[in-house]
Amino acid sequence: MDTARARDLLTAELADLDERVRYAESSRAEAASDAGDEGGSGTHPADHGADVTSSMDSELLLDTVADQRRGVRGALARIEAGSYGRCLVCDREIDDERLEARPEVPTCREHADTPVVV
Repeated sequence: MDTARARDLLTAELADLDERVRYAESSRAEAASDAGDEGGSGTHPADHGADVTSSMDSELLLDTVADQRRGVRGALARIEAGSYGRCLVCDREIDDERLEARPEVPTCREHADTPVVV
């Protein structure tokens, strides 16, 4: 894959992930303020449970997005280093179809399940 195209795809993905972070942080803050209302205000216990679940969902989303952002930033760093498009395990070229579908991937199809620290 052309590195200019990869950079464009990765930059767009990073912007999308940043928007997801803003949404998750907003949801988390809203759930925290709702949970703070519990007590004397007559809030039903089920409402509190829903607030806790919403807060946990927001935390999970933030963790997931943080992992995805690390992958995208790692791919952008590989572009800068000149190693983008090469498998981090075997150093073979990653096929264009795979990179087009997921431009942040650090491995070829053969090593897709191999844990790689990026």
